[in-house]
Amino acid sequence: MNILLLGSGGREHAIATKISQSPLCDQLFIAPGNAGTSQVGINKPMNILDFSSIEKFVLENNIGLVVIGPEEPLVKGIVDYFKTNKNLQQVLIVGPSMEGAKLEGSKDYAKAFMQRNSIPTAAYKTFNRNEIHEAENFLKTLKPPYVLKADGLAAGKGVVIPETQEEAMGALNEILVSSKFGSAGDKIVIEEFLLGIELSIFVLTDGIDYIILPEAKDYKRIGDNDTGLNTGGMGAVSPVPFAGKEFLKKVEERIIIPTVEGLKKESIDYRGFIFIGLMNVNGNPFVIEYNVRMGDPETEVVFPRIDSDVVDLFVKAAKGELKNTAIKINPQTAVTVVMASGGYPGDYEKGKEISFLHKSKDSTIFHGGTKESEGKIITSGGRVFAITSFGKNIQDACKKSYRQIDEIKFEKAYFRKDIGLDLLKDRESNKVER
Repeated sequence: MNILLLGSGGREHAIATKISQSPLCDQLFIAPGNAGTSQVGINKPMNILDFSSIEKFVLENNIGLVVIGPEEPLVKGIVDYFKTNKNLQQVLIVGPSMEGAKLEGSKDYAKAFMQRNSIPTAAYKTFNRNEIHEAENFLKTLKPPYVLKADGLAAGKGVVIPETQEEAMGALNEILVSSKFGSAGDKIVIEEFLLGIELSIFVLTDGIDYIILPEAKDYKRIGDNDTGLNTGGMGAVSPVPFAGKEFLKKVEERIIIPTVEGLKKESIDYRGFIFIGLMNVNGNPFVIEYNVRMGDPETEVVFPRIDSDVVDLFVKAAKGELKNTAIKINPQTAVTVVMASGGYPGDYEKGKEISFLHKSKDSTIFHGGTKESEGKIITSGGRVFAITSFGKNIQDACKKSYRQIDEIKFEKAYFRKDIGLDLLKDRESNKVER
C-alpha cells in the first residue's frame, strides 16, 4: 500500500525508516519531511494543518494508510476529518480522535480523566485567568518546589518548576496575566511536586487492546548534569535499567489497563499511540502527563528496537485488530544523542552547511532540523540530528554515538556529553571514552 507520514522531525525520520523496511509498503510519502526522510521516501512540502490539501493528496496518490507524527494535527481534529469525510473513510489512519487528543491538548482534561479512572497522579487544581487570587492562595498551601503547567499546547515549553514561593507567584502571573504561553495559558494546572526519576512508556492501542512498546528515558535539560533550560529533548536511552519487570507490571496494571479501559468506557475513539510520562516514586509509578503521539527523541531509540513489521502493527491498530498481536523487541541497549544548533533552545542561526566526514555502520543518523539546498544539507531547526547506536550496555552504545558525532561538522554544533551516565551505578568510574 501507499503510505503518508505527517511530520518533519527526527521522530518522523525514525518512523519513516521502519515503514520503508516493511514489505507491505509500496510507496512512502513524508509531508513535509526533512533531508533524512528523503533517503527513505518521497518528501512532499505540504502544510499538515491544511486538511483539505492532505485530502487531495491522499486521493490523488491512492494512499491506504496515514500515520500522524506530531500532536497539533491530532488536537485540531485530522482523524475526525478523515472519518466523517465520505471520500476518506476507506483510508486507514493512525491517531486518536479530537476527543482522545485532549489527553495532550488539555492538561486539565487529562488530570480529570486520570481522576475519574483512578490512575495514580499528583494532586492538582486548575485555575483560569479570572482566578489568579485563588491560584495564589492554593500555591501557599503547597510545599516547594512547585509544578505549574499551561493547560494547552505550548510546544513542549509549558511546564515551569519554580523552587521558591516567590518564583512560583511570578511564574503564575507570567502565564495567567502576561500570557507567556498565549492561549495555551488561558488555564493553568498547579500540581504537587513528585520526587522520583522520570521515564516514558509507549503504547499502541486500537481502543480496545494494546501493545506495549519499549520504554525510554529522555534528557530534557540543555546542559550536562541536567542543568539549564528545558528543551524538546537532548538524548534518550532504552531500555531503562531501573524499569524492571516488577515496576513495568505495576505500570501495566495501575496505568495502562485503566487508561485503555477508561477510553473504552467513555466511548473515546482512540487508535494510535499513548505516550505516558511517568515518575518512579519509590518503586511506584505516577503519571506526569499523557501525549497522544510518539516522543522525540525517544522514538529514535524505541523504533530501532522494534523488530516487528511496524506497518502490520499500524494497520491492525487502525482496523481495531490488535488482539493477540505480539511484538518482537531487540534486547540490546539503544542510546541516542542529539546534536543541536548553538543557542538552542533560545535564539539560534539556521542555514549552516553540514559535512559528514565519515558515516559509521555502528550508528544511525536521524535527521531533525535539516533540509536540502542547492545540493547541500543545511541546518533548519534547533535539534539537527539524533545519533542512535546499539550496544551491549549504555557505555558501549554511548561510545559509538559520540564517535559518530565527532564525524559530523557544522558551525556552532552543540550536544550533551553525559547522556545515560546517570543510569550507571558508578558514574565516575564508568565515564564514556570517546
